[in-house]
Amino acid sequence: MKLEQIPRVESITKSDFLREYVQPQKPVVIEKLIEDWPAYKKWDLDYIKKIAGDKTVPLYDDRPITSEYKFNQAHAEMKMSEYIDLLKSGPTDYRIFLYNLMKEVPKFQKDFNFPDVGLRFLKQLPMLFFGGENSRVFMHYDIDYANILHFHFHGKKQCILFPPSESKHLYKVPHALISREDINFNKPDYEKFPALKLASGYVTDLKHGEALYMPEGYWHHMTYLTAGFSMSLRATPRTLTNFSKAVYNIIFMRYFDNYMRKLKGQKWIDYKNEQAVKRTHKKNDISL
Repeated sequence: MKLEQIPRVESITKSDFLREYVQPQKPVVIEKLIEDWPAYKKWDLDYIKKIAGDKTVPLYDDRPITSEYKFNQAHAEMKMSEYIDLLKSGPTDYRIFLYNLMKEVPKFQKDFNFPDVGLRFLKQLPMLFFGGENSRVFMHYDIDYANILHFHFHGKKQCILFPPSESKHLYKVPHALISREDINFNKPDYEKFPALKLASGYVTDLKHGEALYMPEGYWHHMTYLTAGFSMSLRATPRTLTNFSKAVYNIIFMRYFDNYMRKLKGQKWIDYKNEQAVKRTHKKNDISL
């Protein structure tokens, strides 16, 4: 794979952000966007444990998707205080994914604001994500084609991004938002997945307080280099085409996939994974 470093700026004006990154749909890291937030100084694992330790949270691990679980169904749950202790004790695969802790603990809403960068943020949907050291979020793109500002806290996190134009190289699973889960994007097996050699994307390591702009429909793969957590603010798609794709995903695709899992079980999952390889190799004129 060809990965270039995501551009970085210390700060940026709204007009420059829109012109240089949002309009051409290119990612960027803004290093000092939130230094005036209370969260910049307050948010770490100890603070989360203190404020939200009694909350029961859903957990996800790195097991492959099977017919046993529905779309975004959690694998386990525990108290936030217990989870924070687990994160601090050493590497773990357990992650918190798309959890609206802001709704569960309204006090957190006083720690941040919505940046004036020209995006139409969905103010009901600030989401938190937690992960243990070495835990990974498989390569995927978001169901709603949102423009995303992704803020990292406590530690360091690697982010690999691909624009939608690279989908043809990424072994996209049909009727899903993911690539093949057995691909290690940190160390790709080019003999098994040769089309990945043709993929061009971006990479960066996010540190505490940095903000990553991910344009709509961008593929992303996250690795927690240390235990930590992030928050995403989402903004609506800017084009009618991507808005239509989001509506299709939310209204039809995920329910169709859940229905087929229930109807055919693991055979449906296996079929989709096989088709991901066949379709990708066909598009790239690759024969094995």
